[in-house]
Amino acid sequence: MTTKALIVLLIGVIYLCAIFALWPRIDLDVASLFYHAGHFIGRTPAGEHFRRFFYDAPYFLLAAFIMTAIAKSFGRVERGPGWRAIVFLVASLALGPGLLVNGVLKEVSHRPRPEQTLDFGGRWSFEPYDSFAGQCGHNCSFVSGEAATAAWTLAPALLAPPPARILAIAAALLFTLATGGLRMAFGGHYFSDVLFAALFTFVIVLALYRWYRRGEQARD
Repeated sequence: MTTKALIVLLIGVIYLCAIFALWPRIDLDVASLFYHAGHFIGRTPAGEHFRRFFYDAPYFLLAAFIMTAIAKSFGRVERGPGWRAIVFLVASLALGPGLLVNGVLKEVSHRPRPEQTLDFGGRWSFEPYDSFAGQCGHNCSFVSGEAATAAWTLAPALLAPPPARILAIAAALLFTLATGGLRMAFGGHYFSDVLFAALFTFVIVLALYRWYRRGEQARD
């Protein structure tokens, strides 16, 4: 099942890469929905609080899994993740949001954020996601680090017991959607930034989940 999901996801990524390359105006049209009276609508005190929550929640979730694994190893709790599960969680977070997104793409894309472009009161020109010729020098728009970290919550969701797994996956997807939407409402990212951040992270999570499941099946 994981292999099929990976194949479908990779095909979707290729298709969407072509769509946004052919019609980059999609990003400007979507960004304009969040721009009103000279500012992006997400920049409010409530928006700041939600952004802080969305930013911190995945790390608290990881910490909870690690603490439960430690408690289990000392016999404090009977049920909880094993250390192979913790390696899966840490590795998927490190390789997806950590290395690929924040370590590589955000540093080489050079794409200005919406709030930095002429279309929305900034001083730089809009660049399509595949241009890599923008004026941003560091921590750029493509892709969204916070959306990628939110998408990583698919990893702990996959570890949920079977009866609750579908609900956990749905919650992870809704959390990712809310985080990406808020980043667009802040003028921090375009639609393609959050979409590809999530998709790239999902690919890494599913690939590493295959590794995790093979190890668990071998032990059984």
